[in-house]
Amino acid sequence: MPVLPTIPDLLAALDAKQMSSVEVTRMALDRLLATDGEGSRIFTMIDPDRSIAQAERADRARAEGAEGLPLLGVPVSIKALFDLKGKVTTAGSKVLADAPCAKSDAEAVRRLRAAGCVIIGHTNMTEFAYSGIGLNPHYGTPGNPADRRRVPGGSSSGAAVSVADGMACMGLGTDTGGSCRIPAAFTGLTGFKPTQRRVPLDGAYPLSVTLDSIGPIARSVTCCALSDAVLSGDMAPVDAVPLKGLRIGILTNYVQDGMEPEVAAAFEAGLTRLASQGVSLSEIRLDALDRMPGMGENGGIVAAEAMAVHHDLLTTQGDRYDQRVRVRIEKARAQSPGDHDRLLGIREGMIRSANDATAGLDAVVMPTTPIVAPVMARLEESDDAFGTANLLALRNPTVANMLDRCAISLPLPVTGLPVGLMLMGETMGDKRLLSVAAAIERGLTA
Repeated sequence: MPVLPTIPDLLAALDAKQMSSVEVTRMALDRLLATDGEGSRIFTMIDPDRSIAQAERADRARAEGAEGLPLLGVPVSIKALFDLKGKVTTAGSKVLADAPCAKSDAEAVRRLRAAGCVIIGHTNMTEFAYSGIGLNPHYGTPGNPADRRRVPGGSSSGAAVSVADGMACMGLGTDTGGSCRIPAAFTGLTGFKPTQRRVPLDGAYPLSVTLDSIGPIARSVTCCALSDAVLSGDMAPVDAVPLKGLRIGILTNYVQDGMEPEVAAAFEAGLTRLASQGVSLSEIRLDALDRMPGMGENGGIVAAEAMAVHHDLLTTQGDRYDQRVRVRIEKARAQSPGDHDRLLGIREGMIRSANDATAGLDAVVMPTTPIVAPVMARLEESDDAFGTANLLALRNPTVANMLDRCAISLPLPVTGLPVGLMLMGETMGDKRLLSVAAAIERGLTA
C-alpha cells in the first residue's frame, strides 16, 4: 500500500480539505527522519523548517482560492545535481561538498516551485550521475524497498527510493542513459524520460550535454504526466486513448539478449496480457542498434563530454572521486581528436534509420533492463561484477537517449522482484507516449 497518495489522489484530498499540505509534508519528514529507515541514505540535504514553511504557504494559497498552481502542496524530492538556492550542489560527490551555495534554483526546480510544490530536499545519487547501479561510497547507498540487500538503481537512486518509501510524491531526476527509468524499474515505480529538448537543463550539473534529460519518477503514468507538464511547460492535456488497436512494436534485436529468467517471464506475461486485450503486437528490428556496442569504445560520447566538465577537478582532486566513476570518465583520454564529432555523426544516422523503421507504430516496447536489481554487497566487493551489472542495467534504456526519443518505464505485474516494461515513443511525441503508457498501465493491471 502506498505510504503517500498518488499526485492526483493527493490533490483531490487537499482540495476536499481531507488533509493539508502541512500534514502530508510532516508525514514525509517523519518517515525521512525515522531512525529505522533509509532517510539518511536517501537524502543528502534536508531543511525541514523550510519545507514546512513552503507547505504552510501552499495551504494558505489553497484557502485563498489560488489558481494556476497545478501541483499546489505536493511534496517532491530533488536529485542532488540540481541547484537549490542557498544550498550546495554536491552532485553526489565529496569533491563539491565545499563549493559555494547556489545563487538560484535550477530552471526545473523553479518551475516546480512556481507550480506550488513543496521541496523536501536533495536526494542521493551515483556520483556525478555516472552509473546505472546507484552505489555511492561517499554518502552510502539507499537499500531497494523491494529487498534492502539490493541496489536501488541509478543514477537517480535517492529520487526513486524517496517515492517508494513515502518521503515524496515525485522524485526529480535526470536521465542520460536510463537514470530515471532504471531505478523506477528496480523499485516498482514509473519513470519518464522526455525528449531532451523539452525540459531546460539550466542549473543541473552536467554529465553529457548531448544526452542528459530531466524527468520524474513517481507512482503512476498520471503522476509523471502532471509533473512533466510543469517541467516542460507543455500544459496540453494527455488524451485518453483506448487500449484496443494500439500498434506496439516488440524490439527483438539487442535489447532482449541475456535476459534473466524473472525478466523474461514477466515481459512475456505482460505482452500476452496486452495482446488478449486487443493490442496489436508485431516484432521489429532496429538495425541501427547493432552499432551501439562499438560506440561505447573509450567511453564514447558520454565520457568525452564528462571529461570536458571534469578535466580540471580530476587534475586537482582525482583521488577524492569514486574511483569507479573516475575510471569511466578517464576512458576519454584514449579518444583521438575528431572521435566525438564522428560519434555524433553516427548517432544522427542511427536516428534517421530508426525513425524510418518505427513509422506507423504507437510505441516500441522492450524490457527496461534485462536484469532485476542485483545484490548490493557483491557489486561493492567486485569491480568485475559491478561493471557487468552496470552495462546490463544501462544497455536498454540508453537506446532512447541515443535515438533522441522519449521513453517511460512501467512496473510489470510480478510476485517477486520488480521488473520494468519500457515504452519508447517518437522524438517530441511525448504527449502521445504518455497517452499510450496510461492505456498500457490500465491493461497491465486489469
